[in-house]
Amino acid sequence: MTYHTFTDEDGNSFGSFEVFEKEGFYWWPCFAGCLPDTEDDPTGPFLTYDLAHQDAQDFAKGGN
Repeated sequence: MTYHTFTDEDGNSFGSFEVFEKEGFYWWPCFAGCLPDTEDDPTGPFLTYDLAHQDAQDFAKGGN
C-alpha cells in the first residue's frame, strides 16, 4: 500500500489516496495511516500499479 497526494490540473496538491493490490491494482481516497473513505468501493481493478495511480490523478483533474 502506498499513499499519494492528488494533484489538480493547476498543479495544486490536495487530499490523498492509496494504491493497493488485491487480484489487480485499485485506489481509493484516504489519509495516510488512517482508514480509507469506504463510502464508495475502491476504483479498479487495473492491470498495473501505474495505471491505477494515473487513474486517480485523472480523477483529481476532473476525469471519470
